Amino acid sequence: MSRAFVKESDQDDSNLPERPISPHPNLVTPVGQQQIEAQVKGLEAELQSARAAGDTEAVARVSRDLRYWTQRRSSARVVEPLTTAPESVRFGARVTIGLEDGTERVFRIVGEDEADPARGLLSWVSPVASALIGKSVGDTVKLPAGGEAEILHIDP
Repeated sequence: MSRAFVKESDQDDSNLPERPISPHPNLVTPVGQQQIEAQVKGLEAELQSARAAGDTEAVARVSRDLRYWTQRRSSARVVEPLTTAPESVRFGARVTIGLEDGTERVFRIVGEDEADPARGLLSWVSPVASALIGKSVGDTVKLPAGGEAEILHIDP
């Protein structure tokens, strides 16, 4: 039946699909762990408010998100920050690459939940990070979207 013909009171929001959990190890930076803790605390407060307001839709949504972030917190494996420049690209490294058009891009390799490509934060399991990990300064890598890039710098 189309949702257009279902009364809001007839909808069962307790059957929201679970947020998928990555099959990869949950590597996080110390900042990533802080972000996860903040998510859990914020959602716990939001859940209390939703319950107090009797908002069953919000309770279902927040409960689902809280289950996700609680699981991510329990599976987090904090990788300590690098103190010196590594010889090859690895988790936590800041990598500068030179593209074929002469532009440079800088990325930090971080955990999946920390990733924000627009801010230069790449998940360690992303295609670009996967192409970079294990490579050294001067190496050329094929980029998933096409073209090549040279690794110019690797910083802690």
